[in-house]
Amino acid sequence: MDHNPSKLHKVESLIEEKEHNLIKRCIDWDRNAQNELYNRYANSMFAVCFRYSRTREDAEDTFSEGFMKVFESIKNFKYTGSLEGWIRRIMVNSAIDKFRKNTIKLDDFAIIENQPEIKNSYYDNFYSQFDAEELMRLVQKLPPAYKMVFNLYAIEGFKHKEIADLLGISEGTSKSNLSDARAILQKAINKNSNNMDHSLINDGRK
Repeated sequence: MDHNPSKLHKVESLIEEKEHNLIKRCIDWDRNAQNELYNRYANSMFAVCFRYSRTREDAEDTFSEGFMKVFESIKNFKYTGSLEGWIRRIMVNSAIDKFRKNTIKLDDFAIIENQPEIKNSYYDNFYSQFDAEELMRLVQKLPPAYKMVFNLYAIEGFKHKEIADLLGISEGTSKSNLSDARAILQKAINKNSNNMDHSLINDGRK
């Protein structure tokens, strides 16, 4: 395999030039460019929207609204980070907006002030034992408020202060909802694991 730095730099420069050209065409509302951008990121961005949604229909609404915001705001892209990351942030913000507009009520959140921070190392080690797709399926079943906080913290990397500001709750409430979400996930994972063990035992007896 050729790892010539000069060639790699030329390839990277070409890719960057093509992306910049695509962005400029999207700014001019070139439909072909918009279709190209959409097709490039549609699958990954729909997955982001679905993770924050109750149903596939909700995800489709968020996804459509998000891409409209992408096309309307792409003129503000600063080229300082990845285009994909920028689009992802818009999709996440669209999901948050939809959540706050349609479902957020104070009663949705377990309100506990001054909730202590829980170390991530145990959960990271615990979750790493399981298939990502299976874990996401379980996350999808969480109550909406728990799912929102879990996704923002564990997947997107937001701090509790940021989550509190985004959702209009306290940091303690964010921490308590994350703790409850993790407890529900751990219980579900343990249950699935036990069911699998029983299945293997029964198969062995046949």
